[in-house]
Amino acid sequence: MGNNIKIHQHSQNLCDFPGIRKLVTNELKNPAESPTLHVFPELFLCGYPVQDLCLQNSFIDEYLSHLELLNQAFLGAPKSEDLYLLGGLAYEFSKTGIPSSIENVIWLGKPGQKLEKIYSKMQLPNYDIFDERKYFTPGKKSATIHWQGNQIGLLICEDMWPSVHYSKNPLDLLSEEKEPFDLIVNMSASPYNVRKLASRKARARTTSHLLKAPLVYVNLVAEEDEILFDGASFVLNGDDEIYQAAQFAPETKVISFEDIKRKRYQTITLNLQHSWEDLFAPQLTTGKEPRLLPLEDTDHEELIQALTFGIQEYARKNGFQHFLVALSGGIDSALTLALLKLSLKEGQTIEALYMPSQYSATESYDYSEELCKNLEIPLKNVSIKFLHSMVRNTFHMNFSEDFEGIADENIQSRLRGALLMARSNQTGRMVINTSNKSEIAVGYSTLYGDSVGAVSLIGDLYKTEVFSLAHYLNETRNGLIPQGIIDRKPSAELRENQFDTDSLPPYPILDTILECLLSYRYSKDDLVKMKLPEEDINKTLKLYTGSEYKRRQFCPIIKVKTKSFGFGYRVPINKDNKFYFN
Repeated sequence: MGNNIKIHQHSQNLCDFPGIRKLVTNELKNPAESPTLHVFPELFLCGYPVQDLCLQNSFIDEYLSHLELLNQAFLGAPKSEDLYLLGGLAYEFSKTGIPSSIENVIWLGKPGQKLEKIYSKMQLPNYDIFDERKYFTPGKKSATIHWQGNQIGLLICEDMWPSVHYSKNPLDLLSEEKEPFDLIVNMSASPYNVRKLASRKARARTTSHLLKAPLVYVNLVAEEDEILFDGASFVLNGDDEIYQAAQFAPETKVISFEDIKRKRYQTITLNLQHSWEDLFAPQLTTGKEPRLLPLEDTDHEELIQALTFGIQEYARKNGFQHFLVALSGGIDSALTLALLKLSLKEGQTIEALYMPSQYSATESYDYSEELCKNLEIPLKNVSIKFLHSMVRNTFHMNFSEDFEGIADENIQSRLRGALLMARSNQTGRMVINTSNKSEIAVGYSTLYGDSVGAVSLIGDLYKTEVFSLAHYLNETRNGLIPQGIIDRKPSAELRENQFDTDSLPPYPILDTILECLLSYRYSKDDLVKMKLPEEDINKTLKLYTGSEYKRRQFCPIIKVKTKSFGFGYRVPINKDNKFYFN
């Protein structure tokens, strides 16, 4: 019998030390007949990202006890030729007991022996959602292991993406090894964004050719706050793909070592273009009038899978089984409700609230009712007309002024937010926010009003992408969303004859400008040179730069793009915005 590789693409909770140990010890108790190399994801032993937890004494004590229990499990395990590669942390402490060094490492486990630290991650990403240099000390040398006559090179996630930003290149160090490799292993906790898998595979193929060996890539499956980890582990030999795991689902797979070996590889010169320009390049069409790159059918399916996975994991980890959504008769709340329904698991329920004011159109309720019938979700009609009138009267009575303009518009949204949160408190349902990325970017929402929610499901989709995904859902899921909702002009319905285009540029233009701004690469002059209307540029810049305080107070947004608002977007609230307009 030959040797095997077992890929462990597990879904786990951050810091679930007993659950993590159970997965490992179950494998130790039941060794396979053939020698097996077990490969787990990056930081599997604690979860990723741990952020400031790794500095807290309570975490450190629990984690070190966790390692010691794992050591005992390996020491007491039945003898076998199996080998375990486990991602985790390694601590060194000062004389006063404070961590002097924390490393992101690979622990080597052998039945009958204690765990051994064999490799420390060398390239520590420090951009967007990553801040590994804040916590970790980088490794200084490459690592290989010998197992069953095979030379195996080791990498952790970013080590496969050499860049001008790092002083050491792990791939160059591995390529200097005198003995040829039989396998390269990359253990990752690679966050998801749409179209990410293709770029991972492209880099993995390059790495495989460069080091002239097949490559095993094992990725984490998880949702941590805003960040999704999609799994999608794979094995390839140069350009030949041997295995592809599912996205957004745990999976284990045993593959014969002999089946993945090959002898001939192309000669590759590594291209070091892993940079800001590469990472955050705006996704635009080419041509005289650039627009946001349209979503393909594969992108739509991936997004449905990502968002439904993300919302369920967020709810599970926060202890919610039931959901609450405010419907307006518009496209955003309709798409949110449809995606939430697609995600629903046994025993879970959704309740929808429609809260009309004097400005709500009759068809808004009709569409909301039709949507809820399609989705088999109960709808409650809770008018805010009386509350709105009462607030107006109270304001006039106490301040001797009429309640009008933007204040009158915003109070309607805030009354809805208050009712929504009251219902959430009363029923224990989790409120799902319905704002899109375009609105969040320009502050086209009301603080403590339509911005309320425990999490934003579609907050990383521009308005044009909301329409695109709604169209796709209807084409592939039997017309869940009434066509009238998709066809009507977007409106907040906070005053007579109000439409979004009264306050905002047309969404195709707005979304293009916003995508450019979020890439950090484009100034006003650049946007003008792209033939985008200057009036729309000025309007967008004014709204965008003046809305930072709103974005800072927004709920977590499930991240599905390379550049998103939230955890990876760190811009001061108090700044002079004039430079944007130069």
